[in-house]
Amino acid sequence: MKKILTLVVAFISLAAAAQRKTKLLPIGVFDSGTGGLTVLEQLLLVDVMNNTTGELKSDGIPDLQAEAFQYLADQANMPYGNYAAVQKTDLLREQIAENMQFFLSKNRKLPVKIIVLACNTATAYALDSIKKSFTANGVQIPVLGVIEAGAKAALQHQKLQPGTIGIFATAGTVASKGYPTILQQMAASEGVTSKLFFVEQGGVGLAESIDKDASFISDTATKIRLQYKGPALAHAQLPIQDSLLKVYHFDTSRNALLCEYNDGLQCVNMQLNSAENYTKFHLVTMLEKLRLQNDTPPLTSLVLACTHYPYMRTTIEQTLAFLYNYQENNIYRYRHVMMPSIAIIDPAVETAKQCVFLLQKNQLLQNRGSVAPSHTFYMKVPASNIPSELVQADGWLQYNYKYGRQVGDANYLTIVPFSKKYISLETRNRIEAALPKVASIVTYND
Repeated sequence: MKKILTLVVAFISLAAAAQRKTKLLPIGVFDSGTGGLTVLEQLLLVDVMNNTTGELKSDGIPDLQAEAFQYLADQANMPYGNYAAVQKTDLLREQIAENMQFFLSKNRKLPVKIIVLACNTATAYALDSIKKSFTANGVQIPVLGVIEAGAKAALQHQKLQPGTIGIFATAGTVASKGYPTILQQMAASEGVTSKLFFVEQGGVGLAESIDKDASFISDTATKIRLQYKGPALAHAQLPIQDSLLKVYHFDTSRNALLCEYNDGLQCVNMQLNSAENYTKFHLVTMLEKLRLQNDTPPLTSLVLACTHYPYMRTTIEQTLAFLYNYQENNIYRYRHVMMPSIAIIDPAVETAKQCVFLLQKNQLLQNRGSVAPSHTFYMKVPASNIPSELVQADGWLQYNYKYGRQVGDANYLTIVPFSKKYISLETRNRIEAALPKVASIVTYND
């Protein structure tokens, strides 16, 4: 009996040591690009518990201040939102699965103890499959997505101010119906009997313009571009409507709007060339949808259902205010479909809270660090051996190849530390301005 007790004590000691070691591992944060940094910002700020007692009560100290973070941006494969449009969601899941393997890897880096999918499209299409794969392979790492957290925050606001919920997302997230589905499920489980109303807008090109995808934006363009894939006057699915030009209120400076003129100096084609103009186009398109839905109550909240979109929060707020006050012949065009103040819901805030709760539940919270945590930032880029015909002039994957690949095709991609070579000065400045906590820890290789 004494020998058995000794073995039990030894086993418990080993388990406790393993638990302590696991606590020291970093938190993995994943996105298709730099948008997930908006979630990381909230992870660095979140304060919902007392760090000493563990009580669920703010103590003025960030809950995750002792945690190390490992960030991965799948820059080579973004934007994720377009895979659904070309019926390549299986290819998308394959790419995401490879990125999850990176987080588990011990190759010249630490594995992670939890993964936050800081990407709505990845959450919509891959969260369930990741969890099933981890369970089947005995991987005991919690995985947290952003959609459920965002839906929870939206439903909380809906209870306070009923109306139409705007879902501003990527085209892929909209196609997945992830937000309406989860919101309906949550409402039912919480006994909400009133009907929920939604208006969804897939912001094609917005996340891409923030991360400088040449298919949607170009810093050097001065005229209409053949490789452009975004909204245009001549675009069948994403038309810029000539009758709404005053409503769009586009910025025309610094080639933010590109036009092609005929001999009569009339603009016969138009392309967006700034993140601000993409934002304006899609918000106007969303409100125009509401104008056609006569039985829909006014817009009361807007979920930023893509983690890139919080970068544009100021533009979003300014555009909504402009549209609320926009008049034609002394008649307000949108006041009957929107409230004076629209609640902007950032799922990142609720996601950060859920991450703290999940870490605490799994006894993985590291809140007594004796040294400053070390953070690492990685991104996926085309490898040096990629055939030249598969890349664009800017070095990123050629559009038709990116979305034309098949599951199982050769993968000419590699993962490298964040680098100024791949992250533009404008994007770095945007991070500096919008995400001060992230800016204080992020590093770039020259």
